[in-house]
Amino acid sequence: MRFEFEPIGICRSAYTDKFGIPRQPRLVTAAEAQIELLPPYDREEAFQALEGFSHVWLVFIFHADCLEANWSPTVRPPRLGAQTKVGVFASRSPYRPNPIGISAVAQHGLERKGKRLMLKVAGADLLDGTPILDIKPYVPYADAIPEAQGGFAQARPEPRFVVRFSAHAVVAIAEQDPQDRLRLHELIEQVIAQDPRPGYMDRYPDRREFVLQLYALEIQWRLEGDCARVTRITPLTSSG
Repeated sequence: MRFEFEPIGICRSAYTDKFGIPRQPRLVTAAEAQIELLPPYDREEAFQALEGFSHVWLVFIFHADCLEANWSPTVRPPRLGAQTKVGVFASRSPYRPNPIGISAVAQHGLERKGKRLMLKVAGADLLDGTPILDIKPYVPYADAIPEAQGGFAQARPEPRFVVRFSAHAVVAIAEQDPQDRLRLHELIEQVIAQDPRPGYMDRYPDRREFVLQLYALEIQWRLEGDCARVTRITPLTSSG
C-alpha cells in the first residue's frame, strides 16, 4: 500500500540551518515559531476550542536531506556519543523508512498576518520550512505516562556549557533585537548550552571554533574549557 499526503502548513522557525537545532522539543524554550497554515486549512474554525489546550503535537516531515536518503536498520544516536548503534525504531533519527517526526510544543494561539493564518508555538525543534502534516492537541491524561521508561534517554540532558558573550556579541544582540522580541540572547544561550555539535566531535578536541545560524544571523562561538564564548554575531549576506 502507498499513501500520499499534502502538508497543512509550513513551520517558520529561528533554525535556518540544521546545525543548532536541539535534538528534542522543549529543550530550548526560547525557540518561538509559527505554523503558517496553507489553504484550504487556514480557517479559524478548524482550531475552535484549541485555546483550552496548552500544548499540541506537530506531525511533520524531515524534508532536508532525508526524503531521498536511504534508511538504515541501525543508527548512532548523538545521545550515545554517535559511537553506539541502536535500531532505527529505538531512536528518533530523521533517517527512517518514512521520514516523519513528532514534536510536543506549547501553543500560544492564532494570529492573522495579512491573509495568512499562523499558529504560534514555542519550544519547537523544527528547521525553518518544515512541512507540517497534522496538528493534534496534547491530552495529558492519555499522552503523559509518568511511569514510562526512557531507555538510553531516560533523563533530560543537562546543559553542557556555560555560555558567555563577548562585548561585540552583546552590542550585536542589542542592535539586531532591540525590543527582545526574538529573545535572541536567551535563544543563543540555550542552543549553545545544549552543545549542538555532532556526537563525533569529541574525537576532534583541537577544534574550538564553530558557527551556527539563527534567523538571518551568523553566530560565531569558541570553546574555552567548560565555557562556550559567543564571539561575534553578524547578519548573513545575501548571495543574490
